[in-house]
Amino acid sequence: GDIAHKGRVDVMENMTSHDEERLYALIAAHHHHTGSERASDILNRWAEFRPKFRKVMPVEYRRALQEMERMKMGVAAE
Repeated sequence: GDIAHKGRVDVMENMTSHDEERLYALIAAHHHHTGSERASDILNRWAEFRPKFRKVMPVEYRRALQEMERMKMGVAAE
């Protein structure tokens, strides 16, 4: 079955600029270490391929990150 529909992960179309930079760097590193032609094609046509990627994050992990951010903001506000 589709794990996104079972509430275990969030599938997001919009990545942050940090996410996008990290993804590009990971693909570039993969290309460097493997010589992958597919990775090279993706990097060379990044503007075309970029919208095809999705960010997948476990729901519980997202909640934990949000809680940590709230706690951090609470400490910073004091």
